[in-house]
Amino acid sequence: MELFRSLAVLSEVPSLESEIAAAALELGSLPSRSEYTDLFEFQLYPYASVYLGDEGMMGGEARDRIAGFWRALGETPPPEPDHLTVLLAAYAELAEREAEARDNAEDHAQDDADGDETRSRWRHARAAFLWEHLLSWLPVYLDKLGELGSEFYRKWAGLLSTALLEEATALPCPQSAQSPQAAILLPLHLREAPPLGALDDAGGDDFLRAITTPVRTGMILVRADLERCARGLGLGLRKGERRYALKSLLGQAPRETLEWLAVEADRWATAHRNRAGSLALISSFWRQRAETTSTFLRESAASLEPA
Repeated sequence: MELFRSLAVLSEVPSLESEIAAAALELGSLPSRSEYTDLFEFQLYPYASVYLGDEGMMGGEARDRIAGFWRALGETPPPEPDHLTVLLAAYAELAEREAEARDNAEDHAQDDADGDETRSRWRHARAAFLWEHLLSWLPVYLDKLGELGSEFYRKWAGLLSTALLEEATALPCPQSAQSPQAAILLPLHLREAPPLGALDDAGGDDFLRAITTPVRTGMILVRADLERCARGLGLGLRKGERRYALKSLLGQAPRETLEWLAVEADRWATAHRNRAGSLALISSFWRQRAETTSTFLRESAASLEPA
């Protein structure tokens, strides 16, 4: 699990510790502080709640659900429990506790029910954490990071993606151990996520909030995407928060902006479709959300008069 600990360090502000981790993983020179800031503080916030929460914002029920995982184990939740660094380090810790339980049992020749129960408890906790709080969003997040990041962060995302897929293969979704029927359940984060819903005003607050909430739309829309949209359509992009900038684009060319967003949703649907294997069920959720978003956006654009 040292790989997860090293990868966790590299999702923090560059430091001496992250320089050592980067060298150990042969990722090349550590990015500058400005590169880190642009990627993780201005584009892709490294918080699970942004991608799993109903509002696309940090905190809220998604963060509380992650904190509740630790409370269920009788532990005190770490600060910022949904931060990527904390999540990866927490997963490594769960794996280490499972290994310690196994080693203790072997050292003391414990093949009794208590030893089996302890090992099983930590393995189940590890699998639950993996599927509920990592695999539910990180493959989608890492797709976007690979698109936006420098070569260093693309390599980092590739290593993390490979490691997660290996864990998903080694640790099947924990519901499958209970009954074949239970295995079809999505992670609770996704089961509880509201759909896009009916949005009657393409420039209204409800629309702007929904279209920038990943778990509702099936796509991650960042500042760089809006800049790309503005360039492609020959529009001006106002500085400020994403929703404010998107509102400005819709005000200048509503039909064209909606059509551009629909194409973006199509692109995401294809990416989700290509991510199959052990993640097929989760990817299907994200794909269906993106396809629904594309259809909605095209219908909204068609309802407007051409410019």
